[in-house]
Amino acid sequence: MLDIALVGDLVLDEPDADYWLAGIAPALAAADLAIAHLEVPHTNRGLEKSGDVPAPAAPPENVAAIARAGIGMVSLAGNHIADCGADGIEDTIALLDEHGVLHAGAGPDLVAARKPAVTEVGGLRIAMLSYNCVGPEFSWAGPASAGCAYLPVGTVDGSPVSPQKDLESVLPGALEILSEDIAALRPRADVVIVALHKGIVHTPAQLAPYERPIAQAAIDAGADAVVAHHAHIIRGVEFHRGKPIFHGLGNGCVVTSALSPAQDHPARREWARKREEMFGFRPDPAYHLAPFHPEAVNAFIAKLRLRDDGTLEPAIVPVDVVAPGRPVLAQGERAADIARYLQDITVAAGLPGIAVDASYRLAEAA
Repeated sequence: MLDIALVGDLVLDEPDADYWLAGIAPALAAADLAIAHLEVPHTNRGLEKSGDVPAPAAPPENVAAIARAGIGMVSLAGNHIADCGADGIEDTIALLDEHGVLHAGAGPDLVAARKPAVTEVGGLRIAMLSYNCVGPEFSWAGPASAGCAYLPVGTVDGSPVSPQKDLESVLPGALEILSEDIAALRPRADVVIVALHKGIVHTPAQLAPYERPIAQAAIDAGADAVVAHHAHIIRGVEFHRGKPIFHGLGNGCVVTSALSPAQDHPARREWARKREEMFGFRPDPAYHLAPFHPEAVNAFIAKLRLRDDGTLEPAIVPVDVVAPGRPVLAQGERAADIARYLQDITVAAGLPGIAVDASYRLAEAA
């Protein structure tokens, strides 16, 4: 038996990253392998890129805290990994390598970005592929340019892909990439996880039209599980061919001043203003390091238990996000509330219902 823990976005650009991670670290350390999504580059170099709302780089020293928290693998294919250009990607990868954290999804060129992360745990080979579905297109790796791996998705109006566009359809190239990469990986992995950066930000429950088809395509191509991040709020869970799809892991640990209206950076200040208009909520001022939708306080760590017969048993570890943005393992009635919230948003998204038992194991609803 082997346990894999999976958490969503990490944005650690505040001092004392060990403190911010300590509330969930016991659950990460208890797993045989813990996987997260690293949202921003960790670097002191690089020029700020334009085309999306740029995130500031996180302090390089915080990568060591990620490793100390028990995280042994990260996905990198997201909309902010290239915000400091090739230098930021290079420095981030070098720091992850230095601290023994495996990674997939970004690199000096597209071939490197599409390479999986593979590790052996308890005699079993666990592998992860990481892809960005939301752009912006300047962040995508090319044959000779640094960036992230991506799956082509069509916009409603045919314009270039970016996180602020309405994304609608899975393009044929996405299916080809999934089929090619998973087929090449499958013979040398006992468990294949596909991590997708996808979804509609700051909005409860709702899934964009492309999300279920692209996640199900990964299962059809041979993946054992799909996990997603980017929306900064958790999403529902479904099973496809008996395999789990976590449509949104939400925030793993996001503590940043970059999302606050009270700042000098004009583009980030303007985004904070527009976010309130676009998504119809005003962040709780107590959450000044995580000014997200009020329902984003409901969080979880996904768990995949690989049983001796080769089956994967999905579960969650409920997590409460407390002011000003620190995730902590939820207990008692608060944990039960989070489990009920996950069941409710699964149904609200139009997904088949799920059952959550007293141990927070997930199953298709009867």
